[in-house]
Amino acid sequence: MWTTPSVAPITDLGLVSSFGMRTVWYLMVVFHVLANSSFEAKVITIKKACEMISDLDLGDPFIGSSYTHNSSSFEINVLDWFASLWEIEKNEYWGYITTGGTEDCAHLKISLLAHKDKPAIINLNIGTTMKGAIDDLDLVLKTLEEVGFTRDRFYIHCDGALLGIMIPFIKQAPNINFKKPIGSIAISGHKFLGCPIPCGVVITRSEYIDVLSKNIEYIASKDITITGSRCGHAPIFLWYALKKKGLIGLKKEVEKCITNADYLYDELRNAGIGAMKNEFSNIVVFEKPLDDKFSRKWSLALNENIAHVVVMQHVTIEILDSFVSEFVQNQSIWCQDGKNQPPCIQDQMGVANCACKLHKPL
Repeated sequence: MWTTPSVAPITDLGLVSSFGMRTVWYLMVVFHVLANSSFEAKVITIKKACEMISDLDLGDPFIGSSYTHNSSSFEINVLDWFASLWEIEKNEYWGYITTGGTEDCAHLKISLLAHKDKPAIINLNIGTTMKGAIDDLDLVLKTLEEVGFTRDRFYIHCDGALLGIMIPFIKQAPNINFKKPIGSIAISGHKFLGCPIPCGVVITRSEYIDVLSKNIEYIASKDITITGSRCGHAPIFLWYALKKKGLIGLKKEVEKCITNADYLYDELRNAGIGAMKNEFSNIVVFEKPLDDKFSRKWSLALNENIAHVVVMQHVTIEILDSFVSEFVQNQSIWCQDGKNQPPCIQDQMGVANCACKLHKPL
């Protein structure tokens, strides 16, 4: 069981003064406005924040740089929180806050056997974008062992995007952490945590970074990051979100999202609409609506014959009921003359999840 992650309290003057009390409190107000206001207010707030506050993180956050107006202290605090969540000691990890289907193990085994003379680099999805599928880390590790790949001959990256921060709070979900021989984990900070600036958090083992980082004289720091320069506002937003929500708050939000996603899936199936939901996911996939206006109104992501809804913290049962009711009513109108029929989604979601004329149970 992972230990309790923590972030420095909002009243930590040592942390806050290193950046500027006025700036930190202003960004906290910005975060609150973005979470609780209208779209117009959000646009105005972001514009003002960008005009009033200039902040940049350069190089290695653990070393610092010659650019003093940065938020590295907040960045390290957030990284420590995720290091604790993913069970790796502080002196064994390195990371930074970035800017801006399931693995077929049978095929993986064949590929490994065909290239036994080469090391393996494997990227695992901890929640695919469209369907929320989670690759089986334990099965991948078992496959590597069966083929004879020792730990020094493979590198596994876990792309957590949305579900990476949710999985640790879900009972019975697979353990994805550094207790297992993985190389790195990354999540998106602008998804579940709601950072208003697109960003990510990546944690890796320090042993991999030590041999790659190099000194950059003009910033007086080492750098191994991809972009070099990074937004300095993002670490403060993430720090504030983690502090404000806390472990209990995050757990409640995760449980709400999963429970409501289960509810949406059940309601769609009960209404005769083809749908599926992967275990431990808050993404519900269903047959593509026949009317583009309906899809645009509900901002549905479409892919061939399917669409999906990502059930986030703000989504209520009332919203889901309204969505399903409107979907069912419109579907009866779309199909009333017999010319239109719900699309077949067998190829994308399996016959058991399809409700087209051919596969719908009698």
